[in-house]
Amino acid sequence: MILKLKRTPGVYIVGFMGCGKTTVGRLLADHIGWRFVDLDQEIEDREQRSVAAIFDQGGEAEFRRIEHQLVRRHVHSVECGKPMVMALGGGTFVQPDNFALLENNGVTVWLDCPLHIIEKRVALTADRPLARDITHLRNLYAQRRENYARADFRVEICSEDPRENLAAIMALSIFH
Repeated sequence: MILKLKRTPGVYIVGFMGCGKTTVGRLLADHIGWRFVDLDQEIEDREQRSVAAIFDQGGEAEFRRIEHQLVRRHVHSVECGKPMVMALGGGTFVQPDNFALLENNGVTVWLDCPLHIIEKRVALTADRPLARDITHLRNLYAQRRENYARADFRVEICSEDPRENLAAIMALSIFH
């Protein structure tokens, strides 16, 4: 296991919406015996409304404020030695304040999923406010890739089988 992970036991799964962060993150947490947090689900539970409703009622700025509060709280928990795998929302890692917290307190793993798979999974769904317009979705995907590339590790999503994607993460030097 790399020193950075020993110092702050957090693995943060980053990537575009629909790339499988929650599914693979949950499998990873189960596999290594750490707690799992799905950031978007936690936001919905705390706010007692969907991400889409938060965007519709308060705008993206309100959502990002709530998101950052929870990232900060969980990073503090990791700093205190409580191991965690956290699946971030698609835009969490591209926010500068979140990036600063995450890069210094654990390891980030980018699930790099091809756009055609993303489109198949999420395009034009009402529950993903930033995917409601296909042109916007494609532009956002292109814009965010540069930010995702700052992650400590990159795993190319080549399979629809989440167990194969988990195996690719487990093969990284993080766990050796």
